[in-house]
Amino acid sequence: MSRSTALHTDRYELTMLDAALRDGTASRRCVFEVFGRRLSGGRRFGVVAGTGRLLEAIRDFRFGDDELRFLRDEKIVDAATVDFLAGYRFTGSITGYREGEVYFPGSPLLTVEGTFAEAVLLETLALSILNYDSAVATAAARMSVAAGDRPLAEMGSRRANEEAAVAAARAAYIAGFSATSNLEAGRRWGVPTMGTAAHAWTLLHDTEEDAFRSQIAALGTGTTLLIDTYDIAEGVRTAVRVAGTGLGGVRIDSGDLPIVAGEVRALLDDLGATATRITVTSDLDEYALAALAASPVDSYGVGTSVATGSGVPTAGLVFKLVAREAADGSWVGVAKASAEKASHGGRKAAFRTLDAGTATSELVVVSDGFEQLSTAAEHPDARALQTMLMSQGEADAAALGRDGVAAARAHHARVREELPVRALALSRSDPALATQYRDAE
Repeated sequence: MSRSTALHTDRYELTMLDAALRDGTASRRCVFEVFGRRLSGGRRFGVVAGTGRLLEAIRDFRFGDDELRFLRDEKIVDAATVDFLAGYRFTGSITGYREGEVYFPGSPLLTVEGTFAEAVLLETLALSILNYDSAVATAAARMSVAAGDRPLAEMGSRRANEEAAVAAARAAYIAGFSATSNLEAGRRWGVPTMGTAAHAWTLLHDTEEDAFRSQIAALGTGTTLLIDTYDIAEGVRTAVRVAGTGLGGVRIDSGDLPIVAGEVRALLDDLGATATRITVTSDLDEYALAALAASPVDSYGVGTSVATGSGVPTAGLVFKLVAREAADGSWVGVAKASAEKASHGGRKAAFRTLDAGTATSELVVVSDGFEQLSTAAEHPDARALQTMLMSQGEADAAALGRDGVAAARAHHARVREELPVRALALSRSDPALATQYRDAE
């Protein structure tokens, strides 16, 4: 099978292309925009993730023999369109928010510029990547806020399909998690990996002590022992008896975690294992993490909640045409007027206004035309949010691969510091920053 991403799309994109090639509008220059009308789940901010993955997917958006044969055999488009697709390459430009940036309703996260024929085909690809990754990153950021300085490990691979699991580990790392259990995420994206043993390891052996001794023989006393397969208190005693007071850590995966963590800490201390760290897992989400803030826990492992966006599995982003070239060569802003689905037409430039380093609003400057808009120098109390991600079909290398992930993680850590305190609350509420639109002068 081809590695092409060209059929990771919806059929209507190809049927629109087919009709546009027939009526002559396929070559019209267009500006498409990715944005969210609202923040899903009553979240107070969103986190952009998936940008680097999207740029790589656009690179692989090629119609090879297998893809063209399918389109021809299924009569999805006519022969002329098949010929056009055989030579398809996106040669336009993409600007947008840096990966790891926070965003709000109406933020122009991605601006795709090119001919209608080139740009319209990218809608589903862009949304399928950005919607999932941004939902995971937004949930992960909330969990990171709730966890404070305590490390978070992503352990949700078994709760998603195999490729989504890799994407989730990547997005969670960008938004503040410190490691993942997913080895492919480590290989592909450079996310640190972790993991020791499951309950099956203990059940495999004749006794819990045999399991602990074998694990320590293989991994050393710095390992983390899973102590709740049978009786937790007895598991702690066995762990310290086998490993000594230098045992690296214990993991708790069941029970009333705030109470159990306190009991385990007290028992470890009584046994002299005062430096042994406690990791808790067991269906954690941002609310459970907040409830554990006062407990003697050293680190967390989060699975289902992070891989599913903690109940919000999509960011609700859309991909809309906002400006196009008219028949006379002029530019016009276009927008939907549908009830509850209205959009703002025109090409946009976005800025985050700041007061003494704290974000105060999302400023979006709008132009009906195609000209470059206001620069950061013209908004001295604001930070420009958009950067060039792809020029003439070539992606910014700094946004790709492992280096792109590391840069996105560092950027997210910086920009989250700008958020006002109200943005960090976990309760459902309005967005922490209002989006203000201003016409270009």
